[in-house]
Amino acid sequence: MGQETKMTDPELIPVIIGVGQVNDRPEEPDQGLDSLGLMVAALNVAAKDAGVSLTEIDSLAIVDQISFQSLGKLPEPLAAAIGASPKINYQSDAPHGDTPIRLLNEAANRIGAGETKLAAIVGAEALRTAAGRAAKAAKGEDKSYNAIRQVATRREPNYSQLHGLSAPVDVYPLYENATRAAWGQSLAEAQDESAQIWSRFSEVAAANDGAWIRKPAAPADILRVDERNRPIAFPYSKLMVANSSVNQGAGFLVTSLAEARRRGIAEDRLIYVGMGAAAKEPANILWRDRYDGSVSMETSINRTLALNAMTVKDFDHVELYSCFPCVPKMARRTLGWPADKPATVFGGLTFGGGPIANYMSHAVVSMVAKLRKEGRYGFLFANGGFATDNHCIVLGSEPIAAATFPQDYDYQAEAEEKRGPVPELVKDYAGPATIESYTVFYGRDGAPKAGVVVARTPGSQRTLAHVDVSDAAMLAFLTDGAAEPVGTAGEVVALGEDRFGWRA
Repeated sequence: MGQETKMTDPELIPVIIGVGQVNDRPEEPDQGLDSLGLMVAALNVAAKDAGVSLTEIDSLAIVDQISFQSLGKLPEPLAAAIGASPKINYQSDAPHGDTPIRLLNEAANRIGAGETKLAAIVGAEALRTAAGRAAKAAKGEDKSYNAIRQVATRREPNYSQLHGLSAPVDVYPLYENATRAAWGQSLAEAQDESAQIWSRFSEVAAANDGAWIRKPAAPADILRVDERNRPIAFPYSKLMVANSSVNQGAGFLVTSLAEARRRGIAEDRLIYVGMGAAAKEPANILWRDRYDGSVSMETSINRTLALNAMTVKDFDHVELYSCFPCVPKMARRTLGWPADKPATVFGGLTFGGGPIANYMSHAVVSMVAKLRKEGRYGFLFANGGFATDNHCIVLGSEPIAAATFPQDYDYQAEAEEKRGPVPELVKDYAGPATIESYTVFYGRDGAPKAGVVVARTPGSQRTLAHVDVSDAAMLAFLTDGAAEPVGTAGEVVALGEDRFGWRA
């Protein structure tokens, strides 16, 4: 079959026909749905939206979840719960934020190859219920429940973790501080940009029935640091980070244009799937070439535009992944999306909700709903891990002429060609150095508890150094915005017992 025929054969054109998302707010944790229950509920909504039976699904793809790990692998239990016997039935190998878009791309590929008739993609997290049950089991004891950090640190601490870089919230500030310096922004200017973007997210969430927090927040609310918006990791406060304390599920159904028409689904309900592109940063954050940008992000965005023969002007709506402000700020600059237009259709991970790896399933659901009402095309950018994984795709209320499936969405080789030299990592360096990036970590009481500097030696090697947060002058230098710390000279000093600290 020739390329021209594949592009126009309705049997091989993937379309989304049904979407569903649910929130669960039980009065008692024991009454709440677990992750599996949320997935079933979301798929039932999607099936009703499409007017199909879940028993007809022949492809089921699940986003890995962390809130109820005792459930084990979910493909067989979920299939049984919805009465389906899909010949393709699998769960992602890890809970990364790009997963829903990758699973959508894979479903589109199978439809384009004529291998799948009706595909379902679904995911859910019930961290709020899991935390409530854990607290109840603790019988009033002060028992912290942080599943994300538990997953991130379940192995022996490595060099990064020994310096406090354990979870995503610890790492993304390195990108925030490095990009601010690279873009020539003051701390106030960078924080204001974050606040403006996040305020627009809150407005979108307030108008979205599927969002978790539906109360608009003004930029001043985002910027104000107090007991309700405590500092987390400099320069981020609580209202600038993903809200994982949610019970949310979302899923969607994909089929071919021909099958949708055979089922009598109205044309204005069909959303066409465009082509996607993916690339990754090295898994080890210290093996990356830079923190003031991401070649894998740039490659995935630019290649998606090229594959679909589109520019930013073609998009009426976008979803730029928003676990932390640095991500949509980098993505919008690469895409060319204006700062004064909403960069979400769901509401962002703070207000829409941050169900770990499944956020982009909610974004797909919301993008489909948006495109059914207004606009022609939407751009979806997903990010996962520690600013590691990137996957973009295009959706449209109209056919996407350039799209053809199956396609190879892996553009890792192209990203590697663009990658700059990776600094050699030295773990026992002491001597003069300059700050490449940094952050300060805060406790629940809002007081600084630790900090880390990523430093470069005179020979361009990379090393880490602890920040003494009891040094008021040092803390002020790093956080008050009077001067830009990135790029400034200092010294890494030996503290004993294989510990090294930063001294300005």
